[in-house]
Amino acid sequence: MFIEIRNEVAQFIISGLKAMGIDDSVVSKNQIAGLLEIPKKLDHGHLAYPVFQLAKVLRKSPPQISQELVQHLLSQKLDWMEAVVPVGGYVNFSIKSVYMQNVLQKAICESNESLGHSQVGRGKTFVIDYSSPNVAKPMHIGHLRATVIGQAIRNLAETQGYKVIGLNHLGDWGVQFGKLAWAFMEWGHEYDFEGKPFESLFAIYVRFHDESEKDPELDAKGSLVFKRLEEGDEKVTELWKKFVEISMKEYGRLWNLMGVKHDLVLGESFYNDKMKPVEKALEEKGLLVESEGAMVVPLGEEMPPCLIRKSDGASLYATRDLASAIYRKEVLGADMNIYVVGVDQTLHFRQVFKVLELMGYEWAKSCHHIAFGMYRFKDLGRMSSRKGNVIFLEDVVKQAIEMVKKTIEEKNPDLKEKDLIAEQVGVGAVIFNDLSFDRIKNVDFDWEKVLSFEGDSGPYVQYCHVRCVSLLNKYIEKHGSKPKREFLTSLESDEERLLVRTLLEYQDILKASFDTFRPNILAQYLLDVCGAFSRFYNKHRILGESSEIETSRMMLVECTREILFRGLSTLNIQAPMAM
Repeated sequence: MFIEIRNEVAQFIISGLKAMGIDDSVVSKNQIAGLLEIPKKLDHGHLAYPVFQLAKVLRKSPPQISQELVQHLLSQKLDWMEAVVPVGGYVNFSIKSVYMQNVLQKAICESNESLGHSQVGRGKTFVIDYSSPNVAKPMHIGHLRATVIGQAIRNLAETQGYKVIGLNHLGDWGVQFGKLAWAFMEWGHEYDFEGKPFESLFAIYVRFHDESEKDPELDAKGSLVFKRLEEGDEKVTELWKKFVEISMKEYGRLWNLMGVKHDLVLGESFYNDKMKPVEKALEEKGLLVESEGAMVVPLGEEMPPCLIRKSDGASLYATRDLASAIYRKEVLGADMNIYVVGVDQTLHFRQVFKVLELMGYEWAKSCHHIAFGMYRFKDLGRMSSRKGNVIFLEDVVKQAIEMVKKTIEEKNPDLKEKDLIAEQVGVGAVIFNDLSFDRIKNVDFDWEKVLSFEGDSGPYVQYCHVRCVSLLNKYIEKHGSKPKREFLTSLESDEERLLVRTLLEYQDILKASFDTFRPNILAQYLLDVCGAFSRFYNKHRILGESSEIETSRMMLVECTREILFRGLSTLNIQAPMAM
C-alpha cells in the first residue's frame, strides 16, 4: 500500500541526492523511506521528506538543501509524480491520483485476508499473556482492558507474520484455594452448586472473607487446607479441580461472547514443579541473599530487591513469573514474550526482567510488560472482589446489548436478525470504547459516548461500514450485478483524493499500532477513515453518475468497506451488514 509509494519516492530522492554528491553510505533508501512523513493537510502533498539530517553533511541550511534537491528532482521526469515543492526544511511530493488509485486497487484486489499485512515476524514466535482472571472470581470491568487490549495486540501480531501463542495465565493457585475449599466443605450444602455453580462459588468466596474479618482464626484454617492441597490431598485436590472447571466454563462463555481466544491455559499451578530449579539456578549464580529470613535478589539502587522466597518458605509471584518466562522461551520458543497486565504491576515486572538479565538470559530484553491504566466509574469506590463491590464485565456487556436493542426498536424495528446485530454492536461498542484510548491512560466510562452513533465510537465505525454495504446493495439492485472492482477514471476532487490517501495508510497504521503495542492507533485511524468517507459521501453523488465515475466511486466505496471490515476485525469487533 503506502509502503510501495514510499519506496518509489525514496528511490526518486536517492537519485536527486546522488546528483548533489551524497551516496548511499550517507543515507540509504530504507532510511529515507522511514523518514517520509504524511502531511496533515492534503494541499501540502502526499509525502514530505525532512532534510535536516543533511545540514551537517552539506554545511548548508535545510531550506537551501530542500530547494537544491527539488531542482535536481525536477530535471527528471516521472509519469506518476504530480509536483515536487520545497517547503522550509522539507521537500513535499504530490502524486498523481491515477497512480494512487492503482496502488489501492491492487492492494484490495490481490491481498484479500492479508490486506495490509507484512512478513516482518515470519519464522518468529510471539507469546502473549492476557485476560488471565483468578479462579472463583467473576471477571469485572477491570479485566476488560487486559482482555481486549491483549486480544487486539495478539491480532496485530498476526498481521505482522508472527506465529502467535495466546496464553491464559489463570490465577489457580495460592492460599485462597485453601480458604475456598474450607468454605465449600463448611457451607457448600447451603448453595445451589448444581444449578448456579459459579454464582455459588463466588458467594462462598465473599462469605469467607466477610466471616474472617469477624473471626481471624478462619484464615489459619484456610491455610491448613491449602497445605493439604500442596501435599496432594485427594479430597482437596478434587475440590480445587472442580473450582477451576466451574470458573473456566464461566469465563469461556464470556470470552466466546466477546470473540476472545487463548491457545493455551497455563495457570499458576502449572509452574509448581518449575520454581525449585529457578531458586537453585539463582543460588548457583550467587544472586540469592538472605534478608530478614527471606531470600531475595538485590537489584542495587535501581529498584527494591526481588523477593523470591518468604521467611516461612513460601514462594511468590516473582518466582512463578521467572519460571514462566523461562518456560515460554525454552519450551514455547518465544522470540517475544508479552504480559498485558495493569500499570500497578510495573515494578513487579521490572524486577522479574532484571533478575532474568542478571541470570544471564540475553532474551530478557524481548520480555515486555504492556501496562494499561484503570477504568473509572462515577460514584464507585475502589472495587474489591472480596467484598463483592465490583462491576461485573458481563453486566456491562449485557447492558450495552440491551441499550442497542432499545435503539433498534426505536429507529429500525423491522430490522432482520435484531438480536444478532444488537450483540455485534453492543459488544463492539464496549471493545472500541476501550481501544480508542491510549492504553496507558485511565479511562472514564461514559455510556452516552460508548453507544453514540455520531461521535468517536464503535457504533459510528460499524454504521459507516453498513453505509458502504448499503451502497453496494443499491448498485446491485440497480444494475443486477456487483460493480467492477477497478477505477475506470481518475478521481480528482479533494474529498476523493483525501479518502484514497487515508485508505492507503492502512498498512503503515497496522505496523505502527503493533510496534508500539497501542491498538488505539488503529482505532483512531478507523475514525479518520469514517470521517474522510463521510466528507466524500456528503459531497459527491455516487450512484447515477456516468458509468466510469459511478464505477470508480463504487470502487472507492468497496475499498473503504474492506478496510473498515479488516480494521474492525483486527480490533476483534464484528462489522454488521445492517443496522
